[in-house]
Amino acid sequence: MSIATKSGDDGTTALIYGRRVPKIHPRVEAYGTVDELNAALGVARASAEHDFVRGNLLAVQKDLIVLMGEVGVATEDLPRFIKDGHSVVTPEMTARLNALVREIEAQNVSSKGWATPGATLPGAALDLARTICRRAERRVCVLRESGELRNAEIVIYLNRLGDLLWLFARWVEAKARTSQIP
Repeated sequence: MSIATKSGDDGTTALIYGRRVPKIHPRVEAYGTVDELNAALGVARASAEHDFVRGNLLAVQKDLIVLMGEVGVATEDLPRFIKDGHSVVTPEMTARLNALVREIEAQNVSSKGWATPGATLPGAALDLARTICRRAERRVCVLRESGELRNAEIVIYLNRLGDLLWLFARWVEAKARTSQIP
């Protein structure tokens, strides 16, 4: 079977379990933006110079596959999705992000103030991913406000991920400054 099914030529796309919706549907906007985030995290991971960053970003990317799956299911199909054994976003996933935030902050990486992206390529890649994460969070909030999102943990997870990505960017920039001192 070809990737070019042509079924979307009419401006619709299929959700998980085959329900067709317009490509401009808020659910498609939400999971599409999370997909963009995952791709941006791939760039950040590929440019990362530290195993600490690479390993944690890969774990987040795997979480985002779970998140996209859940967001890609129509509300009425969610019980079937769960019954079929698919994972959903859990408080434990957010707890892992919280632990990373605490770990980075314990290294005296501040979360205060604004930063100008671009001090390093890995930091800039993380900042780009952070801004896409914040957009994904807004898109998911649209679903929540319209009653099409049952799992509030998805918003919490994305909010915490945005915080973490900001800290990761500052962490890699601090490491770069430290390595430049003779």
